[in-house]
Amino acid sequence: MKLGKKAKRFWASLKHQGGEERRVFFTSFGITGLTILLRFMGLLQASEWTALDQFYTLRPTPPQDERIVIVGIDEADLQTIGTWPIPDAVMADLLTAIASYQPKVIGLDIYRDLPIEPGHAELQEVMGSLPNLIGIEWLADTYWSGVPAPQSLVKDRRVGFNNVVTDPDGTVRRNTLYMHVDGKAHTSFALKIAFLYLQHYGITPMPAQSNSQYLQLGEGVFRPFRSNDGGYVRVDDKGYQILADFRGPAETYTRVSMIDVIEGKVEAELLRDRIVLIGSVATRLRDFFRTPYSNGLIVSKKAVPGVELQANFISQILDVALYERPILQTLPNPWEWLWILVWAYLGASFSWSISSPQRLGLHLFTALLGLTGACYAAFLVGWWLPFVPPAIALSGSAIFIISYLAHQKEELNRSKEFLHKVIDSIPDPVFVKDKNHRWVVLNQAYCNLIGYPLEALLEKSDRDVFSRREAEAFRQHDEETFFTHESQESEESLTDARGVTHLIATKRSLHQDAAGNLFLVGVMRDITQRKRREEELKLSNEELKVSQNQMRYLAYHDNLTRLANRKLFEENLTQAIAEAEANHHWIAILFLDLDGFKDINDTLGHDGGDMLLKAVALRLTGCLRSSDTVARFGGDEFTVILPKIPTIADAARVADKILSTLMQSFSINGQTLSVTTSIGISLYPVDAEKIENLIKCADTAMYRAKDLGKNRYEFWHNLPNASDCDRARLPHPNDSGCHSQNQSES
Repeated sequence: MKLGKKAKRFWASLKHQGGEERRVFFTSFGITGLTILLRFMGLLQASEWTALDQFYTLRPTPPQDERIVIVGIDEADLQTIGTWPIPDAVMADLLTAIASYQPKVIGLDIYRDLPIEPGHAELQEVMGSLPNLIGIEWLADTYWSGVPAPQSLVKDRRVGFNNVVTDPDGTVRRNTLYMHVDGKAHTSFALKIAFLYLQHYGITPMPAQSNSQYLQLGEGVFRPFRSNDGGYVRVDDKGYQILADFRGPAETYTRVSMIDVIEGKVEAELLRDRIVLIGSVATRLRDFFRTPYSNGLIVSKKAVPGVELQANFISQILDVALYERPILQTLPNPWEWLWILVWAYLGASFSWSISSPQRLGLHLFTALLGLTGACYAAFLVGWWLPFVPPAIALSGSAIFIISYLAHQKEELNRSKEFLHKVIDSIPDPVFVKDKNHRWVVLNQAYCNLIGYPLEALLEKSDRDVFSRREAEAFRQHDEETFFTHESQESEESLTDARGVTHLIATKRSLHQDAAGNLFLVGVMRDITQRKRREEELKLSNEELKVSQNQMRYLAYHDNLTRLANRKLFEENLTQAIAEAEANHHWIAILFLDLDGFKDINDTLGHDGGDMLLKAVALRLTGCLRSSDTVARFGGDEFTVILPKIPTIADAARVADKILSTLMQSFSINGQTLSVTTSIGISLYPVDAEKIENLIKCADTAMYRAKDLGKNRYEFWHNLPNASDCDRARLPHPNDSGCHSQNQSES
């Protein structure tokens, strides 16, 4: 089924947009798939870490965490003591001095697995007397054997491991809360300290409501890290790890020296109710770790001491538990893929729609800035969005589209040269258009037809030369060819430069070169003279057809009332009888005669009588079905065919309706007239089967109605001494016993 013009125009517009969109989408999906493949091969992992590190360095430094104070063993302390490791007696003095300040928790981030005399017994006694002291142990792993904690702390379970997970580039970005070694669960040093500190706020660890496998502290939930979260690819996620969130670069936390604490030179308020961490900060001890803040693009910043690394871990745990600060969140894989696809689409879309290299470069640079801003803004609110994959997808799709368009342009020039050589040898007018409906190749015959030189037409469109109506017609046919990819033939009008209008027949087809460039090739033929001859012949045929129709109408209709005449009545009755015989239906024939029409005719004259007959004809037609036939037999006699009546009672109801309708007053030449009618009814096949007999029976019944007082109807088969017109009367199961009725009885 052919589409209408509006539907075709809409479909063509839709496909025109879809053609370009498909290339953009296919490129976007292809580049996205390739980027995701690179991502899961791990080739983008290091660059994604670098991007994350820069977001850390760009982030405003949060306020200093006053809850944590570091007692650092620096170079001056080592020179004062004169030895390393620190003797147990000095360590006992240090712990005693710190305890005197009444901190909430003391964290000893120094291994004390072996006695270092003098003072070992004293140290053990001090450790045993400090319930808020947490020590460290190193759990054995693939590369190092374990370092146990002091026994005085082990028996009270006041020990946490300080194993640190580093990424392949040597940077710490994850914090391990729990580890399982030899089937036993171990808690980290940072988490142990946090638990002890949070007890003062009535907060204890519990399974999360959202997932019983997750740790919940207060209202904060610690979702465990998985091996492919964020920019990671198949890394070791053993134990219970989370993405670390660092508070700042090195020396972010308040730091005091060991000797100052022992000698009582530190203000009491600085340590009271705080978490006090003890650890080495001396350069020679090499207990340092790289964090995201250590990885500047231009200048690398200092690594942080191990004790300060633990301070960052503790600070993050406390913020999550007390302030519901979210763990750094990452996108699920499907959302990450969609994120990459969006930027790939932008790159492809910009490159396809922007032809200027300068504008394209500006748009791509702006898009890259937008990507950076979006990822940075998301990072500030706790989300790690991929940056490198979408940046690669953005630039990759742009490069692909630019390369494709360059190749397409090169092939376009070759195709123009080829088509120009071909069409110059064709005598008929020929044009070649590109997908933007611009002429790219024309032969001389086309230029001669429309009256413009070749130079004035190339790279122009129909809208630049022809009227708006003609240009829109050309464009519509062009679009149908472009988007159906089928040859099209059409007829159009074309007004040349001299103002002469030509009727032309155009055959359009498509040509595609090796680069996928589509060209519309149109071959024209001037059919002005042929169409004129066809119009003249068509006009002559139409006049003849009208004349024949008029003659047929006059032959089958009454000239006065425009009702069917006797000839058409008999033809319709013949057809109705054939259908009734095949389907076992009844037919009723009504014969009508106006009562006292001669007196009215004598009073009003023939013109008045004719007007009354016309009015009666209109009323009869208006009160019957469209399938019924009303005919004028002559004078004031009318006949009606009622096909497909179920019962005799239906014929009676129609007769009643006619009597009621015609009894209503008529206004003729300013005079009000009342007219009645007498109706005779015969039935097929009850009363007769032949047409002439059915009419005769109805006519006889009509005269019986007049004899009985007029303005009534009579059925022929109910007349006294009625004999069958051409056969014996057949009974019918639906015969309701209707006989006759006048209007007063109805």
